[in-house]
Amino acid sequence: MTNWHDMGGFDAGEIDETDHAVAFWEKRVDAMMVLLYTKGLFTVDSMRRVLEDLGPESFETMSYYERWMMSLHQNLLESGALSTEEIADRMAQVRERGATYGTASAAP
Repeated sequence: MTNWHDMGGFDAGEIDETDHAVAFWEKRVDAMMVLLYTKGLFTVDSMRRVLEDLGPESFETMSYYERWMMSLHQNLLESGALSTEEIADRMAQVRERGATYGTASAAP
């Protein structure tokens, strides 16, 4: 018996192996993952658990880094590092910065 995320051995179809640009926000998500992991706010197992709990619909419709953000969000809540209110407040601060925030330093 397998779960939806157990894909080992199944035909995955064509794999696009061409290089692709990584968006600035994706680089930030990656950096947050490293920083929060080294601070002990989540483990690889806790990250994977959240990713698997997303379910097949979310897994198929969200990008790789969107799924990572969901996992970070849940793990920060579970660790007590941030509350829902604190996350909402910080997201409001980010929105206030505007859509172009950080683009000047988005060099490859």
